[in-house]
Amino acid sequence: MRRGCISLGEVQCDACKSIIPYPDRYLAVDEKDGKEDDEGETYRYCVPCCLKKGYAHHKVEKGEQILTFFEE
Repeated sequence: MRRGCISLGEVQCDACKSIIPYPDRYLAVDEKDGKEDDEGETYRYCVPCCLKKGYAHHKVEKGEQILTFFEE
């Protein structure tokens, strides 16, 4: 399961190990063996890592480009 979150400044990205500063967005994903799963561990990814892994993408909505964690 994917959950879009806002950092309180104490969150570390599990992929690149950088601290996600307040109030940046990040994604919490339940994964097991690298695949999304409701029973797996929760991993937190910063926006650049989400884009690399394909968990986030940019789309145009109402004439503006936005970042979304929802699947297409």
